[in-house]
Amino acid sequence: MTPLTDPTTENGGPGQSGTARRMFGLLLPFKGRLVVVGLLAVVTIGLSLLGPVLLGRATDLVVAGLVSRTLPGGISDEQAVAQLRERGEDTLANVISTVDFVPGQGVDFSALGRLLLIVVGVYLIGALSMFFQGRIDTRIVQDAAFTLRERIDAKLTRLPVSYFDRNPRGEVLSRVSNDVDNLQRTMQLSIGQMLTSVISVFGVLAIMLVISAELAVLVLVCVPLALLLAAWLSKRAMPKFGEQWRSTGALSAHVEEMYSGHSLVTAFGRQEQAAREFAGHNENTYRSSFGAQAISGLIEPGIRFITDLNYVLVAVAGALRVATGTVSIGEVQAFIQYAGMFSRPIIDVAAFSGQVQSGIASARRVFELLDEPEEPPSPATPEVVPPVWGHVEFSHVSFRYTPEKPLIEDLCLTVTPGQLVAIVGPTGAGKTTLGNLLLRFHELDSGRILVDGRDIARLHREELRSAIGLVPQDTWLFEGTIAENIAYGRPDATWDEVRDAARAMCVDRFVRSLPDGYDTVLDEEHGGLSAGERQLIALARAFLAQPAVLLLDEATSSIDTRTEVLVQRAMASLRAGRTSFVIAHRLSTIRDADLIVVMDEGEVVERGTHEELLAAQGFYASLCTK
Repeated sequence: MTPLTDPTTENGGPGQSGTARRMFGLLLPFKGRLVVVGLLAVVTIGLSLLGPVLLGRATDLVVAGLVSRTLPGGISDEQAVAQLRERGEDTLANVISTVDFVPGQGVDFSALGRLLLIVVGVYLIGALSMFFQGRIDTRIVQDAAFTLRERIDAKLTRLPVSYFDRNPRGEVLSRVSNDVDNLQRTMQLSIGQMLTSVISVFGVLAIMLVISAELAVLVLVCVPLALLLAAWLSKRAMPKFGEQWRSTGALSAHVEEMYSGHSLVTAFGRQEQAAREFAGHNENTYRSSFGAQAISGLIEPGIRFITDLNYVLVAVAGALRVATGTVSIGEVQAFIQYAGMFSRPIIDVAAFSGQVQSGIASARRVFELLDEPEEPPSPATPEVVPPVWGHVEFSHVSFRYTPEKPLIEDLCLTVTPGQLVAIVGPTGAGKTTLGNLLLRFHELDSGRILVDGRDIARLHREELRSAIGLVPQDTWLFEGTIAENIAYGRPDATWDEVRDAARAMCVDRFVRSLPDGYDTVLDEEHGGLSAGERQLIALARAFLAQPAVLLLDEATSSIDTRTEVLVQRAMASLRAGRTSFVIAHRLSTIRDADLIVVMDEGEVVERGTHEELLAAQGFYASLCTK
């Protein structure tokens, strides 16, 4: 597959930072709800910050009560502290001097109970706030992902056929499903963790500075170390995550291909080769995934080690300050809790950075798809397509898939209404491409294609294609009933019209033998229908659409013998009265064509009837003898 690059867009610059801005820009349409989430996050964090203060106060009540119970009553707290110092208990005097107490009173259990009830209430309200915050941010991310999938679906319908020609289907599916899911997980964590973490860090830091600026400085020492470690590891993990998702796309493409061609793989005994190819893709996915996770997995343990060492410093320094009477035991207890609350968001953000790198890698792949060049737009004022009679002219048409390899050069061909034109030639001669150009699946490099004298480049694509019936080489039936498949080209068709089309194309002959008739649901295996029966359904679909021009792309190359007579009869009925192009390698099926066009290397080398070309003893005659 042609490698894609991360383009510069108006929503973000190139590279990782631009992709990240564009990814989080997906949330901007939900600004109102984001504000509500922010307010709830402030409430949640604010209430959680009250907890350590209140618990520290409860600890001071208990410590004060236990110490005061050993002191005589009837004296002031200053006198009690002086007595302790006279007895040589300076450390205990320093500890008790930092709290409010009444000598001889003991623990005030009523005040302690009231304080604990307040703590429970604070935590309960905080939990409710967190619940509603989670509900809203989940809804935001789900809506953003829903909108993104709609954009991707709309984009896929606007991409030219050439995009799907050069990109494996499994790779495209991986971008649409795996990468979008991974991007969604990243945005979910972004709102839930990033926002809460930022608010929490600043709120905790403010309280720690109030309790003890000296201890707060010790806690802040770990921040630059943790951030440097996270940035260093994240930078090295990013390429690994990109490789991981590319490998996942290649693996998905291989699995999809092998599943679609399972019967062919089995018939030719290529299971071992398919297994080896799968093992190779699986090994690449394993190695890239392991490499990405191994590097990003170092972030959390490394930062946790730094913060754990910081706890030791805070505990030792806090104990020393309690001993000198600078702070109370409850304040140190609260400070240690705040230190944990301060380091936890840093650990979470650092651990989350691995998911961010993975999400950015997926976002880049999704945005590459969204930024792919689309089909050129139809003219601002397209010509109205009148009833088409079927006069088709290729006037000096040239086309190439790649600049260095021309496929069709200066092709001229005129087809009159109602003519049956067979296009033959070896593989790669440009036969199928000719039909794709008529349908405007590709744009011409030069020349014009005229339908009833009108340049198709001046017509609206949808109106042009509605006038052309396509029966592709590979019969495509979707999961639905037989009737729904026939009516695919005309959703407004009545039941009688569907049945008439089925009868005209010999579909009714075998459908009547099915238990559910036209209501038979076709699954991925097409409900046990033969290749010929599927082809007949495709012909009925084209017949119901009543096109003026018919394009049968190698339509007889995959027909089973049992129904070939029916298919030939149906095709003859379908071609009657309309301009028809038949692209086929089975020359026996096109002997009655009004005009046979022989192509080789993008050029028309011969044209005429079957008898005329045989008599010429040229390229066509050589094809017939092969």
